[in-house]
Amino acid sequence: MKLWMQLQTRWRSVAPREQRWALLAGALTGLALLWGLALAPALAVLKAAPAQHQALDTQLQHMQRLQAQAKALQAQPVLSAEQARQALDAALVPLGAGAQMTAQGDRVTVTLKAVSAAVLAQWLATVRQNAHLAPTEARLVRNPAGSWDGTLVLNLGARS
Repeated sequence: MKLWMQLQTRWRSVAPREQRWALLAGALTGLALLWGLALAPALAVLKAAPAQHQALDTQLQHMQRLQAQAKALQAQPVLSAEQARQALDAALVPLGAGAQMTAQGDRVTVTLKAVSAAVLAQWLATVRQNAHLAPTEARLVRNPAGSWDGTLVLNLGARS
């Protein structure tokens, strides 16, 4: 309380012109704080909102496409191991001499030699779609020509 009384006494002793300047400086400081702490961040959020909304819409559309794809895959009939092996054989035809398949029970190993990335990606998509299989193991190496060599192991017993 004593400090408050000292401040009041000091304020009364200051000239009216200095009081106005002090009040103006205080008001400007208050406005700057109001701008910096309340208005500027809110305006920045409003400015960024349309871009964020667009990004979220794009993400939602992508998720909906993935959901539709997953539902389509779930709706496909389950293939027997023999049907899956036949579909895998048919998928190997476009790879020609660049791929060989060996089977041991439910485990199929596909050996690749000099297969381009685009052809390999297309083949994997075809196997996923037609044989309902995905590799359980992959050992691929990029050769100096830029194509891929290696092995892919698919399990006919474990559908994905």
